[in-house]
Amino acid sequence: MILSDQGILKAIEEKNIVVEPFSRECLGSNSYDVHLGSMLATYEDDIIDAKLHNKIKNFLIPAEGFVLLPGEFYLGVTQEYTETHAHVPFLEGKSSVGRLGIDIHATAGKGDVGFCNHWTLEISVKKPVRVYAGMPIGQLIFFSLEGEVNIPYSQKKNAKYMGRYAGPVESMMFKNQF
Repeated sequence: MILSDQGILKAIEEKNIVVEPFSRECLGSNSYDVHLGSMLATYEDDIIDAKLHNKIKNFLIPAEGFVLLPGEFYLGVTQEYTETHAHVPFLEGKSSVGRLGIDIHATAGKGDVGFCNHWTLEISVKKPVRVYAGMPIGQLIFFSLEGEVNIPYSQKKNAKYMGRYAGPVESMMFKNQF
């Protein structure tokens, strides 16, 4: 079941959901709008190797915006830091963003119970498009959970994306055994 605006507010009040900064104006009838942070990143190498720690280079989005190009892959980040302790968060692009030809995630739209961080965005575009820090970029939807969670993401030994960091985070696939 998806939480309504009242359900989201109640979960925030109970500290089961944390959104920082929080603005009531960003609360929809059943979602919460998130915004593009001030930093983007690209991979340093032309070839990305799933078994290696592929380095990224971060850069700030200038006040006049930054033009994203087709055929390039960008990592972005939400301005908002979030925590979910009793709900499953899903991040989806806003329809206005999709209508600009911007995809904000390749595969990682679902978060885990216990995820506590900013969301890294996996951004690609269909046509060149100028983006700005602080623009609405997506919306979080929170699903109720049935049953108890044995080990939340924040307590997993192999949790690769924990730690409060307000910049994009590169793939940690290299930490997997395969």
